Amino acid sequence: MTHKSRGGGARRKEVVRGVDRLVRDVETGRFERSLSALTAGGALVTAAEIYFEHDKASFGNPWMWAPVILGPIGAVAGVAGVFSKTAAKTVLPIAAATIVANGLQGTWLHARGVGQKPGGWRNLRYNLEMGPPLLAPLLVTLVGGMGLLAAVLRREK
Repeated sequence: MTHKSRGGGARRKEVVRGVDRLVRDVETGRFERSLSALTAGGALVTAAEIYFEHDKASFGNPWMWAPVILGPIGAVAGVAGVFSKTAAKTVLPIAAATIVANGLQGTWLHARGVGQKPGGWRNLRYNLEMGPPLLAPLLVTLVGGMGLLAAVLRREK
């Protein structure tokens, strides 16, 4: 977009909006810090929600504690990634990969739980509604995926 100053001289001022701004932030490395921060926030919110849901099930399987514990670890790694390039390239991807693995494991455990309900997979509609939420662990996987993506993006100089 070109603007003319009142003094008669032309000067260019580029206004960047929407997707173009996001692309520019990725190109300049600014998005890496933002995504690290989003990972931190997402990890905390997700861990809190998982805690309440798993508490309703009385933490019947010891693996139910894993995503609750990994949430704060992911949050600390995400915050560290905001402030430190070294943490963003080392600690954050390790924490994020662990969260992704746990989310995939949770999906398998939830699928197994749906199958163990009366009628198993033959009574799919009812067991999906009354059993463990089949797709919920994939939300944890998305949080971990954000952390992995943040780790591979270039860093703002």
